[in-house]
Formats: sequence, structure tokens, C-alpha cells
Amino acid sequence: MSCHNIPVFLPHAGCPHRCLFCDQNSISGAVRTPSPGEVREFLEQSLKDYPHDPAQTEIAYFGGSFTCMDPGYQNRLLEIAGELTARYKLKGIRLSTRPDGISPEAIRLLRRYPVRAVELGAQSMSDEVLLKNRRGHTAAQTACAAGLIRQAGLELGLQMMVGLLGDTESTVWDTARQLAALKPAAVRIYPMVILRGTPAFAVWQRGEYPIFSLEEGIALCAGLLEFFQGQGIRVIKLGLHASRDVEERFAAGLYHSAFRELCESRLYRQGMFSQISRWEVKRATVYVHPKGLSACIGQKRENIIWLHRQGMEVRVKPKETISRGKLLLCPEGCEKEEQGIAVKVIGAAGV
Repeated sequence: MSCHNIPVFLPHAGCPHRCLFCDQNSISGAVRTPSPGEVREFLEQSLKDYPHDPAQTEIAYFGGSFTCMDPGYQNRLLEIAGELTARYKLKGIRLSTRPDGISPEAIRLLRRYPVRAVELGAQSMSDEVLLKNRRGHTAAQTACAAGLIRQAGLELGLQMMVGLLGDTESTVWDTARQLAALKPAAVRIYPMVILRGTPAFAVWQRGEYPIFSLEEGIALCAGLLEFFQGQGIRVIKLGLHASRDVEERFAAGLYHSAFRELCESRLYRQGMFSQISRWEVKRATVYVHPKGLSACIGQKRENIIWLHRQGMEVRVKPKETISRGKLLLCPEGCEKEEQGIAVKVIGAAGV
């Protein structure tokens, strides 16, 4: 069963550094840190006619480094969320923080409330990349914090970025493998987007930021999506939240309003190609769950067109009985669907 959250954004709250890429005010749409009273009002209004199952809903404090904030402010927000969690029978509280914001003392405070998940903004496991992007923590601190969170019985989430200053395909994959080894329940993958007004923009303007192209980013992130799901790790976010402000201030980088779908579409394409390319007659009818139809075909039919250029003729049809994230490929002349070839494209954690 999917989990929902009611996000409360705390832009820059508790952050001791301004990272090279950071502009949370634009990303979240928030311009200042809300007061406890404003947080309570927002949450109560959100829960008034809430459309989802409360038992599968979390109150989520995102955008800042929660455990680095003023202790009094932390306590008030946790008290409010704890009270509403009990009143509405919610699943619990989720929050995000920095790796160097986790300590035994911080964990003890969180355990006094119905906090069930902590996400760490790891971003990279390369100390060189972390330093270049002014993160102010090390990979070792991420590993230590992850261990404390898991030992406390809390769900661990890890966030990584793709395309940071100094990133290469190798550093990105090293980060992914090291994060997976920390055994998180979930990850968020944020492709780097350079916004006007951020420190990264000034570096890019000077010609000192060789960022991945969108095509390179899609290919890389599609691989990461496949990798994490193959490890049984949920990818709960892939791509930056689309907003008018981000689009207006976009200068360079890996931004598309449907970035995750582009990555999933690439995996569907690879799944079809890997099978059909082996056949003597390269023609097939491909069945896919209706909710995967768009990604399978690709935006503007790009997958069908690409396969055609490789000498393959493919018809894609929706079929409710096909599991989400899977394909059933039936070669030309296949009289029964049972004779088709089932291909797992996207793990259950991603659909």
C-alpha cells in the first residue's frame, strides 16, 4: 500500500551552510520558515477533509535540517505533529536533516515522539565532491548517521544528487553503491538543476561547471532507478518538483517536468530492445499495464521511433492483467499470450 505525506517545508531552517546548489525558497515555494502556529494551522486545514487513508499518511518536515534547528522550535513542531498524529490516527512523522545533524542526543529527542522515518541529505559519498559543493560534512558522517538511525529502529531514507560540481558517471555510481550498502528503506534522487541566483549559477556562468546533458542525465538516472529497485530499495522521488518558479529561473542542468517518466521510459525501451534484438523476425506486439502505456511508448512516440530505426516493428497495447512495471512481448505469429516473453522493467518499489 502506498504511503502519503503532508509536507511542511522549512526552507533553510537549521542549515549551517549554503550549498553551491541550494535555493530551497524557489524549490519549495516558501519564502520563510513558518511559525509553530502557522504549521498547526496548515496541518489542521490539510487534515480537515483529507482524501487518503490516515493510517498510511505521514506528517513530513522537509526543506531544512530538522535536527539542527533551535531545540525549542524542534520540540514545538514535534509536539504539534505528535498531537495530530494521535488525533487523526496517522502513520507518524517523517523528517529530513543533514548527516552531521544526527547524534545519540538527537535520536533520543526524536524517539520521544511518533517519528518513524528520517531522511539524510547525503547528496554524494565522494568527499571531494562534497567539498566542492560546500556541503560541510563527509561521507563518513553519512555512514555514521545512517547507522544511528537504523539502530534506533527508525526507517532510513537517503537523498542523493546527480550532476553536482565535480561529479562524473563514476562518482555517481560509487555514491549509489555506497548508499545502497547503508541499507536504506528508500532513496530520493535529485538531478542537478542550476538556477539563476544560486552560487552554482555563478560558477556555471564562468564556464567552470561542466554539467551533464539532459540525455546523459536520463541514461544515468534510469540506471540508478533500475539499480536501487533491484536492491529492494524504494525510489520515492526522481527529479525536481516541477514549478513555475523553477522553470523561470532554470539556467542549465537536468530538468524536465516529467523527468521520472523519461527515465522509466528508457527502461521500457531497453526491456523491449534487449529481447526483440535477438529475434530473427524483429516484429512484436507488446502488452503493458495501462498505467505504464505512456512511458512504454515514450513521449511523442520516441521509443517506437527509436526501435524502428533499429529495424524493429513494435505495437504497444494496454492490458490490465499485465503487472505494473512488466512487459509481455509476443513475437509476430504468436497465437497465444502464454507464448509471449515476460520482462520485468521496473521493480514493484517504483510503480
